[in-house]
Amino acid sequence: MSDLATTLADAGAKMSKAVEVAKEDFGAIRTGRAHPAMFQKIMVDYYGTYTALGQLATIQVPEARMAIVSPFDKSAFPAIEKAIRDSDLGVNPANDGAVIRVNFPQLTEERRKDFIKVARTKAEESRVSIRNIRRASKESMEKLEKDGDIGKDDLARSEKELEKITTEHVSKIDDLLKHKETELLEV
Repeated sequence: MSDLATTLADAGAKMSKAVEVAKEDFGAIRTGRAHPAMFQKIMVDYYGTYTALGQLATIQVPEARMAIVSPFDKSAFPAIEKAIRDSDLGVNPANDGAVIRVNFPQLTEERRKDFIKVARTKAEESRVSIRNIRRASKESMEKLEKDGDIGKDDLARSEKELEKITTEHVSKIDDLLKHKETELLEV
């Protein structure tokens, strides 16, 4: 595979990773319904080591606005409760000794708008990341042309291809954002 093809493939893979990160970020933003992905980013101080909540407990969603967290280790209850309380979910967990219940109150209009702003910020961060990947790839292609490894026609062709890949990934992020906004505005 030529250096150009490798550069384009790397750019595409990195941009796809940026889209995946955006998808994870959007999954962590709370909507009117509870879902296990909301707890993915929560880190628990477990015996001095920050550990993902998903590694310390199972998370179930029996109802639209309730989640049940079942820790594997009963001694972790206080730390898990504290991590959930301190997270940006805005909830107060209840411990009944066997499980931790997390009830999600109905979102207010103001809170929904705040979450939309957060989603737009995450989307813009992902777009910036994609543009940075494009810039770095373009610079490495221009270096190949400057070093005489490729001609001007190859450079122009590969820059068009890079632009197409970039547009494709940015539109995926825009679609994810549009879907998240729709989800947040649902009552």
